[in-house]
Amino acid sequence: MALGAFALLLFLLERCFPLRKSRYSLVTRLIANVAISAFTFIAAIGLVQPAARWALRWSAEKPFGLIHLAVLPAWAEFVFSFLLMDLAFYYWHLANHRVPFLWRFHNVHHIDPDLDVSTAFRFHFGEITLSSAFSVIQVSLIGISPWAFAIYQVAFQAEVVFHHSNLRLPIGFERLLSKIIVTPRMHGIHHSQVRRENNSNFGTVFTWWDRLHRTLGLNIPQHEVIVGIPAYAEPEDNRISNALLMPFRRQRDYWRRRDGSIVERAAPMSRRPSYHLAE
Repeated sequence: MALGAFALLLFLLERCFPLRKSRYSLVTRLIANVAISAFTFIAAIGLVQPAARWALRWSAEKPFGLIHLAVLPAWAEFVFSFLLMDLAFYYWHLANHRVPFLWRFHNVHHIDPDLDVSTAFRFHFGEITLSSAFSVIQVSLIGISPWAFAIYQVAFQAEVVFHHSNLRLPIGFERLLSKIIVTPRMHGIHHSQVRRENNSNFGTVFTWWDRLHRTLGLNIPQHEVIVGIPAYAEPEDNRISNALLMPFRRQRDYWRRRDGSIVERAAPMSRRPSYHLAE
């Protein structure tokens, strides 16, 4: 309920203070995103949540997991559990881009031609199904407690909605914020049609993992970002049936338009280093 209210608030705010200009009809996109999201929720409720609950019970009964290797005070156990959960999601997101089979499904999220709150819920049910197996491994290996898991889930879901939003924040404030958590400008670059920009900024909650793994890219101005995937940029590609069936069809050369051209940027538009957030 709280997540829905937060998403609605951001949806209204991004209409008033947009970060990027919309290129496609909002109504058409919303219809597609809501329909795709409906399958997402079914898979999440039917598979991911039961799998995570089973892993939580199993690791608690053993006990099993990295967090149990040392006796820690409750606050330290919570902090390390939270950080390890977020680091694991960084690797899972990276895998969804680097492993061709996983990318088939994750690409359905990326072919949305605009980026806003509704994109945060637009994931193929196949990706969610696969993530249930990841959740079992993640929770079991970390050994996170149920209460720490619940807190992380709230932070995770709120952050996913926030950084997918098209909300323009004051640049000074967002630069400070992006030193800790993923922000709309930062994640907007991740949804760029330029391949090297798409392959940056994999963090979910904290930006530290991208800094640590040198996958951070912040110096692309938002007005230069074209959202989507070049090979799937036609209106018919985002029809509900095509988006749902896309992972099961022969894949195109993702980074080439239909005319064979590649979306590229000769050099970063900003003279600032990659860790400086461009406006």
